[in-house]
Amino acid sequence: MLSLNVTTASQVFEIKGTNMWAYKNPVNVLFGEDEFSRLPDTIGGRRYALVTYPEPVFAELADKLARTAGEPVVKISDVAPNPDYELLRVQCDRFAVADDVDVIVAIGGGSVIDSAKVFAAAGGDFNRIVRFLETKEGEDELSFLPIVSVPTTAGTGSEVTCWATVWNEAAAKKYSLAHPRLYPEIALVDPALMLGKPYGLTLATGLDALSHALESIWNRNANPVSAQHAVAAAKRILPALPKVLRDPGNIFFRREMAEASLFAGLAFSNTKTAIAHNLSYPITLGWGVQHGIACSFTLPTVLRSVSGIGGFREDALKTIFGDDLEEGAEFLTRFLKDLGVGTRFVDHSVPEGKCMQIIDEAFAGERGKNFIGTKENFLAAARHQGLI
Repeated sequence: MLSLNVTTASQVFEIKGTNMWAYKNPVNVLFGEDEFSRLPDTIGGRRYALVTYPEPVFAELADKLARTAGEPVVKISDVAPNPDYELLRVQCDRFAVADDVDVIVAIGGGSVIDSAKVFAAAGGDFNRIVRFLETKEGEDELSFLPIVSVPTTAGTGSEVTCWATVWNEAAAKKYSLAHPRLYPEIALVDPALMLGKPYGLTLATGLDALSHALESIWNRNANPVSAQHAVAAAKRILPALPKVLRDPGNIFFRREMAEASLFAGLAFSNTKTAIAHNLSYPITLGWGVQHGIACSFTLPTVLRSVSGIGGFREDALKTIFGDDLEEGAEFLTRFLKDLGVGTRFVDHSVPEGKCMQIIDEAFAGERGKNFIGTKENFLAAARHQGLI
């Protein structure tokens, strides 16, 4: 039996308290198959910019939209995974020379919706975003165009959050663009758009959603409402993700994952993420591990480390994994391994000599400080788990 010092974690929990909390999410959610046909109504005759991916399936969706809502004022169709400074700067320049835009329509995964948030805030000048990200100054220079988000993957939950992940690969840094006015106006979630997505993308995005759900529970900013959304998300993902990977054309499983991703987004929209995400960023930057994999392979270790924190957080975790959270961690380990995801740093090509540096920096960072647990317990769990 792993022995953890849970006293410190419990004390942190008591300091945070449970009697005072708030929950808010202003996004209007439209969910269901064939909701895409309602997109022109949500645009409502406004002059729109379209943000999407370059693949043919997205070109077909863009053409379908243009036939009913008219052509976009500007079209950004070269969004790449992990939106980076270099490309975002060029894309923002296209907004600078476009006619007036009333609303941004984002059709795609998290990278598309995150990019749309950058464009909504930049007002055609990416330098404003850089200043705000790097100095936390210049908020008064940002613009806030409304966004209609149309997710085509079940994972990021970006359609119901007010932040975007922005990467500066040249400087090996990751930033979060966050502002309450960046919540999308509308999230139009159509599970039919997720049919046919490839195995690897379905796996990575599904695990990203699971990570969002769990990270919102072991979080200093958690509240009873966010915890209920997280439980609803995780209890759908654990049975549905293996099934949709075996049967990717099954609309029922796609609907389950779409709902789960949405609930996870509603959970962490109020909490942000925590330690598993902070551990993931250097692994994605340094070793090219997909974000959804990088932020999920440490989940069993984190779960084991927070056993005994008490309160609604532990109640939520036990609702998902059962009363014995150590057994829950074993279940989660088997779940990941059955999907081909190892639960050790070495499984993802991270050199042994880098592990403690990654852990130290993760606990010192903003997302690490959201974590309700302790570094001491995490390291004990990591050694038991074989993470390090």
